[in-house]
Formats: sequence, structure tokens, C-alpha cells
Amino acid sequence: MARFILEVDLSKTVMFTALALIAFAANSVLCRLALGESSIDAASFTVIRLLSGVVVLLVLASVRGNKNGASESGSWSASLMLFLYAIAFSFAYITLDTGTGALILFGAVQITMILLSLFSGNRLHVSEWAGIALAFMGFVYLMLPNVTTPSAMGFLLMTVAGIAWGIYTLKGRRSQNPLADTAYNFVRTLPLLIVVTVIAFKNAHFSSEGILLAVLSGGIASGLGYAIWYTALGGLSVTQAAVVQLLVPVIAAVGGVLLMSEAVTLRLVLSAAMILGGILMVVLGRYYFVIMKARGQT
Repeated sequence: MARFILEVDLSKTVMFTALALIAFAANSVLCRLALGESSIDAASFTVIRLLSGVVVLLVLASVRGNKNGASESGSWSASLMLFLYAIAFSFAYITLDTGTGALILFGAVQITMILLSLFSGNRLHVSEWAGIALAFMGFVYLMLPNVTTPSAMGFLLMTVAGIAWGIYTLKGRRSQNPLADTAYNFVRTLPLLIVVTVIAFKNAHFSSEGILLAVLSGGIASGLGYAIWYTALGGLSVTQAAVVQLLVPVIAAVGGVLLMSEAVTLRLVLSAAMILGGILMVVLGRYYFVIMKARGQT
């Protein structure tokens, strides 16, 4: 019975992780379409994105209710990290190309999460270090052709976005009610969104397409995606949560192949194999070596 429950929990973690990563990849595409084509300014995109998340999440949270009786307050610190990520990401995106931005963002996320994990007393097995290195090399290899020298401001903003997202992720690992916690985290960004709106109002510009992309990014890819991610985090270690996010660019590239008939390149295949192999080492490495060590002692 215990084994069955464990298998069910593992299946749920894999499913929710996959859905969250797909949402992240979709969000990346939506942001690129909106900001890369200048159909909306960065401030307006951020405000509409987070407001859309507030509306969608509050509706879903009210419909679902608090079935498990867990806390559903979220936290001000998580909300601040959410806002910092969203605003820094938007403004960085208009000064960086896609490859460079992704490399800085996910590099900052990995470093932030792994360092904070080490500072909290966790120690990584050599197989986990090897897996992280392999996955990140695969990620860099995938992004390399599109990387250019970033502007100082773009680099700083995307680094802030990566650090904020890493901390926001870590704060979600103890969530007992992911949907409600995510909803209230979004709600608490409202005072900051008002400030942004007042400051950036004179320079705002947007089109119907830009608004639609921001709504889809906020209500679906961000709002629902982040709630699903908080759900998945309950079954992931900090290291696993950090390294699996390196799959996001791969998923986006595969989506381009499936939906837009883009070519399947050798670089995509090799980088995907490296990232997946690295993730497998992180997920299974510690377990395998712990079992082997236990058997050697008996």
C-alpha cells in the first residue's frame, strides 16, 4: 500500500512538473511576441500580466475553496519576489536577445537556488553536482548560437529577475494550498502595480495584440502555471526544482518544431539529451548511491 501511494505521489509530481514547465515555455513565447515586437511597453505588459493573474486565480480559488483547511494567505515576501521577477524580466527583455536573456535568467536561478540550499545545510552528492554541470552545459550549448554581449542594464535586470524567481520558487516548497497561496501572492502585488502605473502612464503604449498576449501570459501561463509549479514543488528537492527548469528552452524549441514546422537540428537533439541526462543524474543519482551504500554496509 505504501509503495502504491509513493508511486501515485511520484506520478503527480511528474505530471505537475511537466505542466508547469510547459506553461513556463508558453510564457516565454508570449513575452517574446509581445515585447520583442514592441506591441506593448514593458510596464504595461507587467501590469496587465499580473492583474490578469489576480483575476483568474481569485476566481479559481473562490470556486475551489479551502478544501484541506490549510493556510491560504501567501506572503508579502513571496509577492515582492514575484513582482521583482515580473518587472525586471519585462524591462530586461527589451534590451536583450532571447538566447542571452535565457542564459542570464536561468543561470541566476540555478545559482540562487543551489547556494541558498547549501547555506541552509543541504549537501549535494557528487552525482548531483555532475548532473547539474551536464544539464547546464546542455542548456548553454542550446543557447550559444543566439548569445550576444548583453548591455550592463539588461544583464543587471535579468539577474535580478533570476534571483527573485529562485527565491519565489523556494518559498513555494512548503505551500499546503498552492492555488490560494499563489492567488494571494498575486493580489499583494496590487499596491506596487498602482505605483508602476502612475510612474509609467505617460510613456505607455499598447495594441490590442499586446494586451491579449499580456492577458494570456498572466492569466494562463503565469497564474495557472505558477500555481501548478507550487503544487509540483512539494515533491521536488531544491536541486531537482532548480535543474528541471533548464528544460524550459528545450520545450519551447520542441513547441516550435511541432507547431511552427521549425527544423529539428542536431544541436537541439544533443542539448536535449544532455539536459535530460543531467536531470536524470540529479533525480536518481543520490537515491542510487544511497541504496548501493546501504547494501554495502549489510
